[in-house]
Amino acid sequence: NLIKSMARNNLWANHRLHRAVAALDPEAYRAPRTSFFPSLHLTLVHIAFVDLYYVGALTALFQGGEGQATDAPALWAERERWEHDRGFPDVTQTQRAVDRRLLSFVAELSGDADLDVPVRLPRRDHVQSERRGDVLLHLLQHQIHHRGQVHAMLSGTAVKPPQLDDFFLADDLPMRQDELHELGLPLYA
Repeated sequence: NLIKSMARNNLWANHRLHRAVAALDPEAYRAPRTSFFPSLHLTLVHIAFVDLYYVGALTALFQGGEGQATDAPALWAERERWEHDRGFPDVTQTQRAVDRRLLSFVAELSGDADLDVPVRLPRRDHVQSERRGDVLLHLLQHQIHHRGQVHAMLSGTAVKPPQLDDFFLADDLPMRQDELHELGLPLYA
């Protein structure tokens, strides 16, 4: 299924991107840069916490089969603390864990009916209800968007931005095979 392949690609692309960022020293990692979130650190924290929010909503099932993220205000307050007090190893560990949660979640989906289940997303002034499949697509697109920003910011450092678009094509397998083995992912979608 395409969603499962995209979730595997998400884990792999984050792994490859974080490996590149790990080559930076802490000053370069936190240095101001041109982007929506003005540093690599702030962008990676944003990605991780938005993932925690959406994956939390997707995986929290209760009466009626609807999921709702748990304590969103506390999550956003924690994100603000991470922006100041946490470093790259914490962000990487959190991102890897949430990517694994997402992968486990989509592995359990059995068909289109599972994508139609409503998910409740607490917002500041209301609770938004969306289809699970739409939330998954939104989450995966959000990742791609912000990974692109990190990739562009890396261009302004001594670290070469990694290739992130060689997952799906069979001819590209040699460029990713070792990483897929390392992550325990299948070689073919």
